[in-house]
Amino acid sequence: MIEIGAQVELSHPAERVWRALTDRELLGRWFAEAEMVEGVPDRLLLRTAGLPGFQADVEVEVTERQEPDLLVLACDEAGRLSEVTCDVTATTQGCRLEVREVTTHGGWSVEQQKPREQQLRQALTVRLPAILDWLAFQQVDLRRADGGMTAELPLIGVRGRAGRNPRRRRTLIAVVAGAVLLAGTAAWVTLSPDPKPVAAPAPTATASASPTATAGRATVVSTATPSARPSRATASATTRPTRTPSAKPSLTPTSAAPPPPPAPVTARYETESDRLFGYTGEIVVGNPGGAPVADWAVVVTLAEGTTVDDVEGANWRQDRRVITFTGAAVAAGGSQTISFDVRDSRPNAREPESCTIGGQQCAGL
Repeated sequence: MIEIGAQVELSHPAERVWRALTDRELLGRWFAEAEMVEGVPDRLLLRTAGLPGFQADVEVEVTERQEPDLLVLACDEAGRLSEVTCDVTATTQGCRLEVREVTTHGGWSVEQQKPREQQLRQALTVRLPAILDWLAFQQVDLRRADGGMTAELPLIGVRGRAGRNPRRRRTLIAVVAGAVLLAGTAAWVTLSPDPKPVAAPAPTATASASPTATAGRATVVSTATPSARPSRATASATTRPTRTPSAKPSLTPTSAAPPPPPAPVTARYETESDRLFGYTGEIVVGNPGGAPVADWAVVVTLAEGTTVDDVEGANWRQDRRVITFTGAAVAAGGSQTISFDVRDSRPNAREPESCTIGGQQCAGL
């Protein structure tokens, strides 16, 4: 007998969790597509053949039902039989859901058991809470004053004009002012300087006494004649060697700069699986070089309204929407796989806005 299981604390009432466990359409949104078996009550066919850890679709029959506390299912997966028990226990914050699956005939291989348990844990801790949140939003009466119910979702993260951050506004003004100042400085640097004015020859007065007789008096008439002394400009031209243009090195580079060295490691992003209100992303970090690389970091910017729930294969830290993944050294010619679950506030999940490693864009995004 082999047993696998998982449990999760939920901030929702037991009745809402029971609905997610027993409603065929809801079950298909967080676990697997479900179809009714014609002519047989309390029997479903779960389309699990493509899920990790499952080899075929599972035929399910309800054997015990105590609403909203206990649900027991008999499962048949291509001749391998098991029993699934769902226990719902009310708590002060909502309820606790525990799911256990025990084989009654046949069993799973080691390669099947681990991904099957991971699939169950991911469904309970990531997908089911998202469906329950969606159901809770549908049950909120946003138009109680007008009468009638509505299924509209509230807007998240949207501010009006009056609610803008003044600090952000001051920062924007400072950036614009800095850009204008920088542009003015660049224009001043590129303007050629005005030529210095050359001093004109300065006339000098020399007195020449020429007596003239006017009404019995001798008058000395002073006449100004240009001095033979050379002007400052002339003296400068005659006493200093004339500058002749010298051969200056050309500012145009004779050869193109060498291209920057390639990044020591590469990264490729892929959405491994998507679902309502979330998805699972995968990043493969590769080292094509000939030596191990220890200092690497993958930086992922998530879409607005998304958060990371679980990460495997790397250490990680979060700064608002920016997630930084780091890890052990990647061997020469080797790779490292990072898997992370993302929860989205919108039903249609959105991929990350960007993914970089060493400043280079990740492939596949």
